[in-house]
Amino acid sequence: MADLIVKDLKLRLGDNEILKGVSVSVTPGQVVALLGPSGSGKTTLLRAIAGLEVPHSGSIGIGDKVFFDAARKIDLPAEKRGLGLVFQSYALWPHRTVFDNVGYGLKLRNVPADEIRTRVGKTLSQIGLGHLAERFPHQLSGGQQQRVAIARALVYEPPVILLDEPLSNLDAKLREEARAWLRTLIVTLGLSAIHVTHDQVEAMAIADKIVLLDGGTIAQEGPPTALYNEPATQFTAEFMGSNNKLEGTLVEVSGGKAVMDVFGEKLTGLARTKAAPGSKAVGIIRLERVQCSQSPGPNRLKMELKAPMYLGERWELVFTRENLTVRAYANAPLPPGDCYVEFPPDALWVF
Repeated sequence: MADLIVKDLKLRLGDNEILKGVSVSVTPGQVVALLGPSGSGKTTLLRAIAGLEVPHSGSIGIGDKVFFDAARKIDLPAEKRGLGLVFQSYALWPHRTVFDNVGYGLKLRNVPADEIRTRVGKTLSQIGLGHLAERFPHQLSGGQQQRVAIARALVYEPPVILLDEPLSNLDAKLREEARAWLRTLIVTLGLSAIHVTHDQVEAMAIADKIVLLDGGTIAQEGPPTALYNEPATQFTAEFMGSNNKLEGTLVEVSGGKAVMDVFGEKLTGLARTKAAPGSKAVGIIRLERVQCSQSPGPNRLKMELKAPMYLGERWELVFTRENLTVRAYANAPLPPGDCYVEFPPDALWVF
């Protein structure tokens, strides 16, 4: 199978430019997550690939098969593109059994009945629902309904499946279990997929590559580890993970390091800015990288512990100083009062 290539896609709805020149590729066996806040364009991009939205510029295709090309006025309808699509709402027919829901599309394509039985049976077996083939959607749990929707997309054996926030309707615990199941299925079957989500943990767990969208453009793309550990922009740093934000004044930038002044204290971090000394600086650091100490030292701020919170596997500590709030994780609660909060230089990004 060839790569799915989306090139310089632009799309507007009315006067609103939703996509502003987005290019994405999906190689065979790769899962790409479209991640971003509401309104960033991720669902619109997925729908454009599926053939449910019409861009005004750019192209979409797999190998020699062109789905869309604005310059050549090519626009294949969704049913001609051969892509599997899983909707957020599942969109199951309530009056059809699990078997009929999964096989209905094959029936519309005039696939012989024997082949439909074989393909539907195989697909339901792959997702662990072979024993529920004769049940109706209302007799299934939310997680089982989600699996039926995925089976319906897989039964065509499409080159790429498109997943539009397929786990968002599940409660938190079931969503974690479904996330593990979906990643296992993807790896086992060697699927190629585009997965839309606003949940960055879900994106990192399921995808091989993340495309982070911001206002219709790509803020950063790459492996989950790259976006989490090496954010190129302040938007990426703040969107990925749970973070603290420190505001201060830029003192120095040299040799990949940056020094910022916060409350008269000098904090050194990794430079993500080319601004001149004296400019406003923003420091971003993940909660799990913040450390606590009872004594002053380099890259430490004296702060007051306000609220320890027990999370089960760890504690979350909330520190304050004037208008600054800092959160940190710890294995045990600290005594109330003043503490020195440390921001390790290799974990603090200065923008």
